[in-house]
Amino acid sequence: MPSSGDDLWCRRYRPDPAATARLVCLPHAGGSAPFFLPVAAALSPGVDVVAVQYPGRQDRRNEKPIDDIRELADRVHGVLRRQPELPMTLFGHSLGAVLAFEVARRMEADGRPPVRLFASGRRAPSSHRDERAHLSDDSIMAEVRRLDGTASALLGDAEMMRAALPALRADYRAAETYRCPPDTVVSCPITVLTGDEDPKTTLDEANAWVKHTTGEFDLRVFTGGHFFVSTEADAVMKVLRAHFQDHAV
Repeated sequence: MPSSGDDLWCRRYRPDPAATARLVCLPHAGGSAPFFLPVAAALSPGVDVVAVQYPGRQDRRNEKPIDDIRELADRVHGVLRRQPELPMTLFGHSLGAVLAFEVARRMEADGRPPVRLFASGRRAPSSHRDERAHLSDDSIMAEVRRLDGTASALLGDAEMMRAALPALRADYRAAETYRCPPDTVVSCPITVLTGDEDPKTTLDEANAWVKHTTGEFDLRVFTGGHFFVSTEADAVMKVLRAHFQDHAV
């Protein structure tokens, strides 16, 4: 169990001191680091899979959740820049996708650009929708139920739902109040992963990520809804394995 410092943020479920590359995984709204345990299992050994644990959930439940994407990006970037140096790839799902984009911007400004950004289950940063789920507990629970995510299992347990709501509310507020000008770009390549039945992202909104990189752009469409990364896990892992094989040291 992590006790302090950067280990509170960075969870390594399959540590590999001999790893030649790093994948940083950023969870969705209401998500937590263990969501990426299968990714660590699939890519080890060889890849240092770091799953980020945000404040306000699980063993960090007594910490105040962060409800602003840019503040969260500052904190995550500060932690990542202190990690042992390795070629770094970012993978973010939903909320984690725009967070990964903001972290990539900070990494590039710092002179340590990521190898690639995988943006999963999220429309382009400048594709705005007027969403207000964060304004009430009922609307948050309705949204969780609609997306059928990992947090939906909590809906039948009132005590667990009460414990999860502060983090959910902060995450939804962060995602729904985030704004990004259409001319904001990174230079690293971007691969967008999307489900063909995702109510949160149309194909046009997914393809709009192309405006946010001056590098290579790739769009991969999978069968499924918002959590296609779970229902189509084997296909997603195939994409990630190919990436690390192509960039093997």
